[in-house]
Amino acid sequence: MARNEEKAQMMMNKWTTMKEQMAKPERGRRPFLSSECDNLQDAELWRRDIIRETSKSVHLIQNAGAGEHKIRDLNDQINKLLRERTHWDKRILELGGPDYAANAPKSYDADGRELPGGGGYMYFGAAKGLPGVRELFHKSDVENPRRTRKDMYQFITPDYYGYRDEEDGVLVAKEAVMEKRKVQSAVSEWQAEKRRRLEDGEEEAGGDADDEDVQDVQGQAAEAASAATSAEVRAHVPVPSQDAIKEAILKRKKLTLLKRLDGEEDAADGEIED
Repeated sequence: MARNEEKAQMMMNKWTTMKEQMAKPERGRRPFLSSECDNLQDAELWRRDIIRETSKSVHLIQNAGAGEHKIRDLNDQINKLLRERTHWDKRILELGGPDYAANAPKSYDADGRELPGGGGYMYFGAAKGLPGVRELFHKSDVENPRRTRKDMYQFITPDYYGYRDEEDGVLVAKEAVMEKRKVQSAVSEWQAEKRRRLEDGEEEAGGDADDEDVQDVQGQAAEAASAATSAEVRAHVPVPSQDAIKEAILKRKKLTLLKRLDGEEDAADGEIED
């Protein structure tokens, strides 16, 4: 009796499996481009298929004894599958499905910090210990040495304190021009005030003297402005001319020759005495 029940259960299982297979659509090979798929259900199936392949490759890449070439190939395959999954996520969203990219888990490093971006090349498992890759995950943080007071004062020149602002002559000329403008403005205001008082009938004593003082101030400002604009830049140390340099060189040569002649004469006199 038990044998008949086992046979019936076996036949029931076969019939159920056959019915499920008949209900499933004919999938065939996964499309090369996600845009070729127009069915949301098929796109979901292809996405799950890619996730299974990615999980399998991630499991295989954990073996550090698989060899460098195989590990690199597995890492390249994982990155390729991740890019392909991103394309299928976009296609599913276009077909009206859920947005898997928005709900995707974040990537974190060994210290728990969230990795920036996420669209670049990534390393998994034993690939992190490959030559040339290990240095990317263990960068030595070079701390900038703290500047001392000596370092800060080392490159400070007198220009920093404004000691040589007037040597080029530019500042002096600008100050003279601005001084002339200020004097003219003050004189114009004074003259307007004087005309107003004369119109009001107020008497002023010493008006001619005030006019002379104003003219003197205007003249001094004009002279200072013209002198500043026409002044050449002069050095604090006197620089000799070319003629003076030639004359000094000639004198030095004469003194050298005279010393040499005196030495030869002294030697000749010594030989004669002997």
